[in-house]
Amino acid sequence: MTTASGEDWWRGCVIYQVYPRSFQDTTGDGTGDLKGVIGRLPYIAGLGVDAVWLSPFCRSPMADMGYDVSDYCDVDPLFGTLADFDALLAEAHRLGLKVIMDLVISHTSDRHPWFVESRASRDNEKADWYVWADARPDGSAPNNWLSVFGGPSWEWDSTRRQYYLHNFLAAQPDLNFHNPKVTDALLDAARFWLERGVDGFRLDTVNYYFCDRFLRDNPPADTRVAGLASDANPYLYQWHLFDKTRPENLGFLKNFRDLLNGYSGRTSVGEVGDEGRSLETVAAYTAGGERLHMCYTFDLLGPEFSPAHIRSRVEASERMVRDGWICWAFSNHDVNRHASRFAGPGRGTDKVAKLAISILTAMRGSLCLYQGEELGLTEVELTFEQLRDPYGIRFWPGFKGRDGCRTPMPWNAGAVHAGFSTATPWLPVPDEHRARAADVQDLSPESVLNHYRRALAFRAAHPALREGSIRFLESADTVLAFVRETVAQELLCLFNFGGEAAVFELPPGWAEARSIGEQEAVVAAGAVTVGPFGAAFLAMSPEPL
Repeated sequence: MTTASGEDWWRGCVIYQVYPRSFQDTTGDGTGDLKGVIGRLPYIAGLGVDAVWLSPFCRSPMADMGYDVSDYCDVDPLFGTLADFDALLAEAHRLGLKVIMDLVISHTSDRHPWFVESRASRDNEKADWYVWADARPDGSAPNNWLSVFGGPSWEWDSTRRQYYLHNFLAAQPDLNFHNPKVTDALLDAARFWLERGVDGFRLDTVNYYFCDRFLRDNPPADTRVAGLASDANPYLYQWHLFDKTRPENLGFLKNFRDLLNGYSGRTSVGEVGDEGRSLETVAAYTAGGERLHMCYTFDLLGPEFSPAHIRSRVEASERMVRDGWICWAFSNHDVNRHASRFAGPGRGTDKVAKLAISILTAMRGSLCLYQGEELGLTEVELTFEQLRDPYGIRFWPGFKGRDGCRTPMPWNAGAVHAGFSTATPWLPVPDEHRARAADVQDLSPESVLNHYRRALAFRAAHPALREGSIRFLESADTVLAFVRETVAQELLCLFNFGGEAAVFELPPGWAEARSIGEQEAVVAAGAVTVGPFGAAFLAMSPEPL
């Protein structure tokens, strides 16, 4: 049972991300679909989450797995029909789940009718709906901007005899947000789904919408910030001052929020990829309740998993995102699965997965879970021939792309392709995932899956974890310690990252505290003993409501 209700249901909510092509296939073509999601909604609701985020399912040539949209107001036949979406929405609402859809509007597919018209000439009605620029006198690109997916972010078009901007693939031309006709059309697309009843949008690459009007060169980066493919991709050699995170975006986000405010209980969560200044951007994009409801960054989506790192990022967000809201996650469809990223000496997959969700459910903010993390799924090693991700194909072998976290969900250990499909899946289901299938874990009280269910139920049952403030306490290097509190409830949260039991001395006023929740800790003589890779939650006795 979820706890999402009211206009502010999103504040402190738990969102479960579904990557539809890898969730459940019902048509026997090896690719997941919306009917497959419908059939698995009871499983999602049973986890105890509040909302489902659906990765892109709009019509697309699939050059970038749906992140290249050719029609904003239709479902791609690969995934089903508009009627299937309506049925999914109705069933999710019946089960008490909100539905958030991916809205990819920084760019379109090069097959979108808007771009087909725009590239046809320099004087048609949509000629300036995309970012076009003349070549330099020597025929080179207009400036030094680089594509996230490799090479210059400019592509020559032989018909217009100009370059067009693409921050990602050449098949994903960037829209010109300086043109009000473009932003009006995009708001109309969002309105189409709002009218159908969608509960919110995840806004892909939300800080990429506007670029500098004058197309000025980016300066070199003083220091490179770690990011996706950071060692293999020269993108991070620049400080991306002019090709993204432009101040004009704030006005558009206000208009987007005004649109959402016209509908009851709708929300927005923005993806912010902004090396070295992500929290500043989140603060600006969520300030004052006038723009986005919340944003997430890549701060906890990297390789580091330590008390010091988590504390530093959360304290920074508390300091900088003062009247906004942040969404935390350890995994999504763009990064290696955290069961693999966070593994280390003594940390088995199950230990990492259980500790991570215990921490995440205690965080202040909203939460995003990625399909399969509740099974403790690991990153899959694929051969070059198996890759489908253009990002990985471009930078292989220095960077292997994102396919390793996008393999199909294993539902039934004994079924062909682990119950995902009766046909050969678009990506393989490895044997190590089959052993972690949902049906196997469902029967084991100590499984990662059942630990997730208990952790999410514990968060839902304690208002301090969804609504309270957060205050960190000093602790040993291997221990993360903080207090979550509201006027009515105060919880002490302890997490041991070490392979041996850790003793934490209770702070003043906590001498009468007792251990609560699933992971009972030993409380004695003014101290708490937390087991290896364990968690403990303490409350004053009797436990506040």
